[in-house]
Amino acid sequence: AVQKAMMQTDVAKYEHHNLEFLSGGEQQRVFIAQALAQQAELLLLDEHTAALDPKTSLKIMEITEKIVKERSLTTIMITHNLKQAIKTGNRLIMMHRGKVLIDVKGEEKSKLTTEKLMNLFKEASFNEDLGDRSLLA
Repeated sequence: AVQKAMMQTDVAKYEHHNLEFLSGGEQQRVFIAQALAQQAELLLLDEHTAALDPKTSLKIMEITEKIVKERSLTTIMITHNLKQAIKTGNRLIMMHRGKVLIDVKGEEKSKLTTEKLMNLFKEASFNEDLGDRSLLA
């Protein structure tokens, strides 16, 4: 399981390296490999592309999407990158102050843009502040 995870994330070459000497993107791939080696049924990704340059972030997302698809893993990804949130996965849940404000999937999600998502968020958070839950997802 460890060797397979290392091959899938392209980190086998770092097997004998100290983690602290790897780049941020290399470290993220190692962390994903560690999670995969445990053969969990659920993958939790908390800002796993944050603080990475755009090229490395894209590579990490490609690796993640490939692994999730190959292993049919249920995955929860937390991100503040709206484009990434819209593009990735089959469901988008947006929270504010610990409450779900937006929950979209399917065709509705496929039609989202960052501008539409921000407008939905503004409307939902405004209504939440007023105590009106009727417009929430």
